[in-house]
Amino acid sequence: MVDVSGHVIAPGMVDTHRHTWQTLARAICVDWTLADYFYGIRLAVSPAYTPADVYLGNKLGAFEALNAGVTTMLDFSHCNNTPEHSDAAVTGLLDSGVRAKFCYGFFESSPFGPPYFTDHGKRVEDFERISAGYFSGAGRVTLGVSLNEPGLVPFSNTRREIEVAREHGALIATHMGTVWQMPSGFDELSRAGLLGSDLLLVHCNTLTGEQWTRLADAGAKVSISVETELNMGMGRPVFAQCVEHGVKPTLSCDVVSLNHGDLFSQARFGLGFKRWADTEHLNLAGKDVKQVTTTTLEALQWATINGAEACGLGDQVGSITVGKRADLMVVGGPGIGQHPVIDGAGTLIFQTTPTDVRHVLVDGEFVKRDGVLVGHDLPKLLAEADEAAARVLDRVRASGGRFPATPTDGFDGVTALALANLAS
Repeated sequence: MVDVSGHVIAPGMVDTHRHTWQTLARAICVDWTLADYFYGIRLAVSPAYTPADVYLGNKLGAFEALNAGVTTMLDFSHCNNTPEHSDAAVTGLLDSGVRAKFCYGFFESSPFGPPYFTDHGKRVEDFERISAGYFSGAGRVTLGVSLNEPGLVPFSNTRREIEVAREHGALIATHMGTVWQMPSGFDELSRAGLLGSDLLLVHCNTLTGEQWTRLADAGAKVSISVETELNMGMGRPVFAQCVEHGVKPTLSCDVVSLNHGDLFSQARFGLGFKRWADTEHLNLAGKDVKQVTTTTLEALQWATINGAEACGLGDQVGSITVGKRADLMVVGGPGIGQHPVIDGAGTLIFQTTPTDVRHVLVDGEFVKRDGVLVGHDLPKLLAEADEAAARVLDRVRASGGRFPATPTDGFDGVTALALANLAS
């Protein structure tokens, strides 16, 4: 028995898009644009990762999530440089105790030198191997797919990635509408009849109103990465579009190479942004706001039940409901910022940091108790992470050239590639 009087008990939070492997690259891109991120992380840091780095990044990243009351996360795993990297990504999650949707990424980010996967078919074979080897039964970690961004590869590859995901009943996640000068690929997916309720589209900043209508009609889900989108110049987070079209917003930490790995921050930033965006026109007209447009309870739902439903887990987690899994967090304790508790949702969204999370349970089992992660030598793991991160950066620097090696024309070259691939 645990005395939780004076505490707030809430469902564990659900992160709908996290590149967990990037835990070893913490805060490396805090002053980067999205183009810098693409050329710096995706094309330089990722190839420098060994399988051991991926394992450590995923395990430590899962611990970071659990420590912050995030009991479920969609791991958008796109550092599968070799089959050994893919194995390491899955086992890092399995060994952590987190509930996760492991979304196998098809992105070609190979170790320095010739790529391991010589063609797209080999990638598909590796996905099939992972599916058969790790996901033949029920468990906390279940299978998904993260697509190559539509346009970065021939459209036939995109179609095949979606087909193989659906053959396995796997959730499909993809970045969508992040680069303003480049076509998003949404129209091509729509014309090909590939939209569906099993799609989770991440960001969606550049989509038009008509595209949003088709997105909603298809039953697709949306993940918003507030801090990433505001800091990297991707545009306004799409809360207004979600509300207008009846799509439930969900939240994402995205990358701890930029953001902190808790959803309290994302919900707080998101709520503040939405309230400002909803009422800016009044201020510009010399008027004052009569009432808030979005409640704190709604922001809590973004981070819990909405995320669970988007991950296909709404019948299991995301709310405290009889018959669901006991994925819970208990917030409170001796901290000044946690007393008195007058509004539970307000305490969670506006007053809570990961250090205020006293207990976390997954499947009714404590993974954090009395403010400490259970059953793990965290100091040893952190020391290993420091050493591994230094080795990764040494390999990046040894490859030569600028870092990040962003072309002066930014995304111009990628845009030309996307136009050609989508035309195919």
